[in-house]
Amino acid sequence: MDLRSRGVDALSDEALLAGLGSGDKAAAAAFVRRFERRVFGLALSIVRDSAVAEDVAQEAFTRAWRHAQAYDARRGSVVTWLLTITRNLALDTLRMRRPNATAPDALLELVGTSGERGPAEEAVAADESRDVRAALARLPVDQRRALVLAVFGGRTAKEIAEEEGIPLGTAKTRIRAGLIKLRGTLANEVLVP
Repeated sequence: MDLRSRGVDALSDEALLAGLGSGDKAAAAAFVRRFERRVFGLALSIVRDSAVAEDVAQEAFTRAWRHAQAYDARRGSVVTWLLTITRNLALDTLRMRRPNATAPDALLELVGTSGERGPAEEAVAADESRDVRAALARLPVDQRRALVLAVFGGRTAKEIAEEEGIPLGTAKTRIRAGLIKLRGTLANEVLVP
C-alpha cells in the first residue's frame, strides 16, 4: 500500500501504525507528528525533566516502530497503546534514577542537629534499633531479604528481582508486604509497651 498517494495525515491511527511498522517514512513522520505532543507531555508529567522526557518519548516511538505488528485493536486504541508504552518507560526511568549521595554531616546540618547525642538519646536509639531488628526477624525470610536489600542495601525492585531470580512483580510484592507487616509490628509495640 502506497501511503503517500492517499494523504498520509488523513489516515487512521491504525493505518499510520501499520505504515510505521512496515517502514514507510511518510507514515512514520505523520505518526510522530500526530502523537508527539501527547507522548512528550505524558513523559514530562511523570519524569519532571524535559531532557529525560525527550529521551522517554524517543524510546516510546522506537518501541512502537519495533512492536507495531504486536498491536491488537481489540485491546485498545493506538493512542492508548502508545501512551501505555510511554508511561511504562517513564516509570522505569524514574526507578532507575538514583538519588545523589549526600554526606552525613551535610544531612545533619540540614536537620539542624550537631550529630552528637547524649546518653538518653543513645539509649532511645538503641531501643529503637533493637525493636526494628526484632520486627524484621518476625518477617518471612523472602520478605525480610527483599526489604533489607531495598531499604538498607539501596537496591531497586528490578535489581532485587534479578538478584533473587524472581519476577519484578514478586519482588515488589515482597517489599511492600514486608513494609506493611513491619509497620504494623512496630506500631503495635509502640501502642502496647
